[in-house]
Amino acid sequence: MTATDSYVRVCALGDLVEDTPQRVEVDGVPVSVVRTAGDVFAINDICSHANVSLSEGEVEDCQIECWLHGSSFDLRTGKPSGLPATRPVPVYPVKIVGDDVLVSVTQES
Repeated sequence: MTATDSYVRVCALGDLVEDTPQRVEVDGVPVSVVRTAGDVFAINDICSHANVSLSEGEVEDCQIECWLHGSSFDLRTGKPSGLPATRPVPVYPVKIVGDDVLVSVTQES
């Protein structure tokens, strides 16, 4: 991983498989990077309900589903779309520079 300002290179764009989350670590923060619907998103990899890895779940309609209890989170906002989760998870800004995917965890949105 290489740092550019507050952004860190996490992978190559070509390494991301559509609708397949990839777990990375940015400055000690677990992040799930997802390429879907023509865009790339970065969301905290830990479910706010069950403390398990979201990158092990499935992606559909710009949502990532927690594999344990089925809560889904919007990749754009981190907001849960159904129970049992009630708290959002942080999402992070992503930059694409050439074939590099860069994520910043210092600017949570």
